[in-house]
Amino acid sequence: MQASWMILASLFFSMMGVCIKFASAHFHTFELVFFRGLIGVFFMATICRLQGVGLRTPIPMMHVWRTVVGVTSLAAWFYAIGHLPLATAMTLNYMSGIWVAVFLVGGTLVVGKLQDATRQGPVVLAVIAGFAGVILLLRPTIEQDQLFAGIIGLLSGLVAALAYIQVAALGRLNEPEARTVFYFSVGTTAVGAMLTLITGMSAWVWPSVLWLLPVGILAALGQLCMTKAYSRGSTLVVANLQYSGIVFGALFGLMLFGDQIPLMGWLGMGLIMVSGIASTILRNRTLPRAPAEEH
Repeated sequence: MQASWMILASLFFSMMGVCIKFASAHFHTFELVFFRGLIGVFFMATICRLQGVGLRTPIPMMHVWRTVVGVTSLAAWFYAIGHLPLATAMTLNYMSGIWVAVFLVGGTLVVGKLQDATRQGPVVLAVIAGFAGVILLLRPTIEQDQLFAGIIGLLSGLVAALAYIQVAALGRLNEPEARTVFYFSVGTTAVGAMLTLITGMSAWVWPSVLWLLPVGILAALGQLCMTKAYSRGSTLVVANLQYSGIVFGALFGLMLFGDQIPLMGWLGMGLIMVSGIASTILRNRTLPRAPAEEH
């Protein structure tokens, strides 16, 4: 059943990407971030109440830092979705698993012994393969003058990895997951509101405004399913099943937006998926376990 929860979470996140892509034609990135957070606040407050989780936290500054990196990643990902083929934006964001391996390997080598490099050689090779996939994936974006959006998408995955490490730190301090997600939603709403006040609100044109509601609902449902998957199943299996989101994104992109991705781009996506799965398996054997991921 835990496998089904992760596949369902990936489907919800992919559907959220579809809604963002439609909504981005009418609303700018910061507005999307704001409404994604606002709806998430009400949803997660309800979840906390049902689970009996109090909202007062003894470590507020850790939530502030988690919000800073999390919102940065979220905004970058939303921008990439609006300017790239959906499958490409999804894949670049899912590079976060490979970035986590990079950080864990680097940290281990800095504080550990030099001979540890031999044990971690397979992880390093998987990471290198992942970046080779990025080169293949971004090549078509260069030819289509989408390089800037591609770099922003890659940045979303890198910063997301930092957010996941912060989530792991909160978990080690026994901070409930529901409370962590709630404060992330609060921070997302606050940051999105401030930036929207600076950039201005877009005109609310009916029925385009309706795209804002499913963005927040699908994100919250995806987080809930993902939390169930990680809490009830094998971390290794669940972490690898998250890459089903790339498949869903590719199918939605082809059917709904007519995204045309060259063979080189497909090869890059496949290489990133394989290297991401490989690095997840290898780092679970040789490195500290990576945390569950959020969107």
